[in-house]
Amino acid sequence: MLNRRHIRIKVMQTLYASQGSESDNIKTNEKFLLQSLNSMYDLFLAQLSLLLEVHKKAKDRLEKSQQKLLATQEDKNPNAKFVNNEVLKLISLNENLKGLIEDQKANLWYLDFEYVEVIYKDMLKSDLYKDYMATKVSTFNDDKNFVIDLFTEVIAPNDKLYDYFEDKRITWLDDLPVVNTVILKLLKKVKSTTNENFFTPELFRDVEDKEFGIDLLKKTILNQLHFNEEISAKTKNWDAERITHIDTVLMQMAICEFQKFPSIPVKVTINEYLEIAKEYSTPKSSTFINGILDKIIKEYSSNGQLNKVGRGLL
Repeated sequence: MLNRRHIRIKVMQTLYASQGSESDNIKTNEKFLLQSLNSMYDLFLAQLSLLLEVHKKAKDRLEKSQQKLLATQEDKNPNAKFVNNEVLKLISLNENLKGLIEDQKANLWYLDFEYVEVIYKDMLKSDLYKDYMATKVSTFNDDKNFVIDLFTEVIAPNDKLYDYFEDKRITWLDDLPVVNTVILKLLKKVKSTTNENFFTPELFRDVEDKEFGIDLLKKTILNQLHFNEEISAKTKNWDAERITHIDTVLMQMAICEFQKFPSIPVKVTINEYLEIAKEYSTPKSSTFINGILDKIIKEYSSNGQLNKVGRGLL
C-alpha cells in the first residue's frame, strides 16, 4: 500500500516534530512513526467504510419506502440499481474488510452519521447519479465505473469531509491524497472474481520497507550532529537562520542514506528528497538541497567515502 516515498515523508514528519535532537528518546520517536503510519490505514478504512455506509443508507431508504402503508407503485418497485451495484455489494460482503472495520476503536460514521448524509445527498443531486440511474440494468464494468466516478467526483473533493478529517486527526490531511490514490487503484483493478484479501492490502509491501522506515529514523537521529557538521561545512556562505528546519531534516536523511544504506542508489535518494522538498518546503528548497547534496556526493566520491554496493548505485 505504501511506497518508500510515503515512508520517507513519515520519517521526515517524525524528525521535524521531535525537533531532531540526538538526546530524544528513540523508542518514543519510533512509536510516533509507527502510529503515524498505522493512522494512514485507519483513514483508508474510514474512506472505504464511508462508501459502504452510503450504500447501506440507500438500501435502508429503499426498504422503508417499500414498507409504506400507502406505498405508490414507484415505492413498491423502485429503481434498485445503486443498491444492487455489484462492486459495492462485493465490498460490503468482504469479510476481511468488515473484520478490520469492526476492530477499529470507534466507528466514525456511527458517531458522525451526518457526514454520511452529506455524501448521500450530494450523490443524489449529482448528474453522475442521475445518468447512472436512468436505466435499471448495468454490467459489472458499468457499476465499477460509477463507483470510481462517485469516489472521484463526490467523495474525494468534498470540503466538509476534508474539514472533518482535519479535525479528527491532523496527519490525515497529508495522508488523504495517498489514501485516495490507493482506493482508486483498487477500484480500477477490482473484478467480479476478486478474493477476500483484495480490499485489505498490507500497509507495507514487505518487511524490508517497514524496517527501512525504522532504520532511517534511528540512524538519522543517532548521527544528526555529524550530519549537521557536514551540512554546515557546505553552507558557510549561508545564514543558518535562512535554512528552514525542514530542509535541514531532508538533507540529514539524504546523507544518512548515502552513508548507512549501501543498497540505495545515490540518484534515487537525491530524486526522492528533491520531490519531497517540492511538496513540503519552500519553492527554492529543492534547488538549494540539490546543490548541497551534489557537493557532498562529489566529496565522498573523490575521497572514496561513498558506501554503495552493487552495479549502478552511484
